Amino acid sequence: MNVILQTVTKDLIVRSHLSRANYLEKIHTMRANNRTQVARQNLGAANQAHGYAALGRSEKIIIREQAMPLIAIVSAYNDVLSAHQPFKDYPEQLKLSLKQSGALGQFAGGVPAMCDGVTQGRAGMELSLFSRDVIAMSTGIALSHELYDGMLLLGVCDKIVPGLLLGALAFGHLPAIFVAAGPMPSGLSNEDKTNIRKQYAQGQVDDTVLLDTEMAAYHSPGTCTFYGTANSNQVLLEAMGLMLPGAAFVQPNNLLRTALTAESAKTIAYLSSSKKSPIGIGEMVTAESIINAVVILLATGGSTNHTIHWLAVARAAGWQLEWADFDALSAVVPLLARVYPNGSADINDMHAAGGTAFLLKELLDAGLMWNDVHTVVGQGLYRFTQTPYLLGSITPSNIHSDMLKIAYQNTGIHSLNLDVLRPVKLPFQADGGLKLVQGSLGCAVVKISAVALKYRRITAACLVFESQESVHEAFKAGQLNRDLVLVVRGQGPKACGMPELHKLTPLLTVLQDSGYKVALLTDGRMSGASGKVLSAIHLTPEAGLMAHICDDDLITIDALTGTLSINVPLDELKARSRYAYTHSVLKNTIGVGRELFSLFRRNVSPANQGATVLEF
Repeated sequence: MNVILQTVTKDLIVRSHLSRANYLEKIHTMRANNRTQVARQNLGAANQAHGYAALGRSEKIIIREQAMPLIAIVSAYNDVLSAHQPFKDYPEQLKLSLKQSGALGQFAGGVPAMCDGVTQGRAGMELSLFSRDVIAMSTGIALSHELYDGMLLLGVCDKIVPGLLLGALAFGHLPAIFVAAGPMPSGLSNEDKTNIRKQYAQGQVDDTVLLDTEMAAYHSPGTCTFYGTANSNQVLLEAMGLMLPGAAFVQPNNLLRTALTAESAKTIAYLSSSKKSPIGIGEMVTAESIINAVVILLATGGSTNHTIHWLAVARAAGWQLEWADFDALSAVVPLLARVYPNGSADINDMHAAGGTAFLLKELLDAGLMWNDVHTVVGQGLYRFTQTPYLLGSITPSNIHSDMLKIAYQNTGIHSLNLDVLRPVKLPFQADGGLKLVQGSLGCAVVKISAVALKYRRITAACLVFESQESVHEAFKAGQLNRDLVLVVRGQGPKACGMPELHKLTPLLTVLQDSGYKVALLTDGRMSGASGKVLSAIHLTPEAGLMAHICDDDLITIDALTGTLSINVPLDELKARSRYAYTHSVLKNTIGVGRELFSLFRRNVSPANQGATVLEF
């Protein structure tokens, strides 16, 4: 095993000794309080009757007379998210497969799910990060009936998977499986889409051309095909063994996808059976599985959002994960994937080249991941280096019958496209996709996988802004045509909910392509689609010395050495008048539901502690 991997894991275990012990005690107590064969038998007669009232007559007989598992189905289905639209018919499919497997299923609850693509650059984006904690709470409400012996979690996109996972970990004594829906087929190429966006930013094409372009890229049910937060979620879940092997990237309306959905139900029925000692999701989320998630994120150049989400997820299971752990591992984990935005390929190309099976095998063989972990299909992560295929003939009449079988084969041994996936011995770069930069201004995260080596260190005079809109106005006025570090502050979780600033990407790219040295420094987020411009994001503390920066201060962002500096002496910087963050807060409190989240803004933790209002 890699020495750094061992050291980081050991330090995490030592650092988390008390919090992990407290978490395990909590879930063991929850399990001990349910001494019956199945959870629902612990309830009084009236409680049970309310839970069974809407069941069919035959199901009521079964559930009363048989000690079979009852499985909660918690779904983030809606028609707004293309990635979640396929979930519409999943509950009935899952219930049927559960029944065939000696269990029963109930749709326990739906959770909200907003589309960051719809809200990008809009006021609604200021609710995006907070929606994760609302989803966690909603999951908790769905599971609070104490009827259930296991759970199936239906979610794909940005905040939804972390939110479902946070909620599930509050019921960590129960087994759980995530059920995916798969990516949409590839549409307009990422290169063509990016070029049109840059042309639009320069006024070279109109709204009609831009809309035609975007609709050609995002065109059908399924997950968006770039490697953003949604698809990073799926890779991390596989790396943690919380979904079936190879389940992440099979497209919707594919018979294999239908089979994987049915197999997920069969697997949770087995895991929840009273005939065995169930391993709860909280017991599966060990230090090793958390570190495995970080490693796969780094090796694939995945979403920067997970430097926030997985801190919260880890803490929910009692693990005190830190940004420094990402940074230490990034120094030894090679970049093995080139998928947009750090390449031109999309997630379907990555899947066709070998997908997560290839990546996991390479990292496991190189001693860069832990194999000895619990997964939903048994002990050992090497099980996830195989890919599923349909066994036998499938017709519409037997899609949900016992004739539907999945088998696994070793197809992830070699990359089928070295422009998309590389082995450890021939990486795209020797280190991982993320880097920590630190200095007197604070600590920030940089995604380096998409940034060319010559752009990873920039020193330039800064221009300071308090909104994306004001940046766009300055760009249109030609005020940004120079070498600069663009400082966009007042975008942190306390100020306005920490929106993604992805709409800055096209104009920053235009400036860089024009020959200017440009970088971004912000306490906001840049999303999983962070581009090829050097961006120091999630700056913490959000209302610290950043509030004292003035136009034309000389700032250095150096992702090579991990430093963030300003040429103003510390005493002078502190003595300056301070930008009033209250202005930012006041202007972002009314409209589009933002007034409902004032309690969140007042109580949210810093980005480097998971940016959460939840207490673990």
